Amino acid sequence: MTSALLLIDVQRNMLLPPEPVPDASAVRAALAELLDRARRAGSVIVHVRNTGDPEVGDPDAPGTPGWELVFEPLPEEHVIDKLSTDSFAGTGLDRLLPPGSPLVVAGLQSDYCVRATSLAAIARGHAVELASGAHATYPDGQPAAEISAAVELELAAAGAAVTRWDDIRF
Repeated sequence: MTSALLLIDVQRNMLLPPEPVPDASAVRAALAELLDRARRAGSVIVHVRNTGDPEVGDPDAPGTPGWELVFEPLPEEHVIDKLSTDSFAGTGLDRLLPPGSPLVVAGLQSDYCVRATSLAAIARGHAVELASGAHATYPDGQPAAEISAAVELELAAAGAAVTRWDDIRF
């Protein structure tokens, strides 16, 4: 069975100026290549979009430039909007994915939505492959790369396979 690709919060507010994550250009290139491979393999592709709160001026509030996806979805690809870190919570994501299907997870932010969605997928019986080098976050008391590495260790301990993005095959 071909893995489905979950692109989590690959939105302008985190990958493009004015405040992109560290190494945004390398992460964006890795995400673009993963998306291209998944498309060529005929994989299920789900673009998950975080929906910020316009009342507090979130940079990813609906209708703002930051809310827009970086990669234009093709007509056969799915777009789901979420309100929490877990992409399964209240979105219908589980209806788009065959039960127990393998998933490749990539996107933003490592320590929030990537982590929560990966743990939720594992709990639902999906084999999760986290694309190392194709997820990122912002520094928060420690360098962003250290935070992402700690998330990789945590998810590996929870049962995810952590694979360098350029070694992932669909």
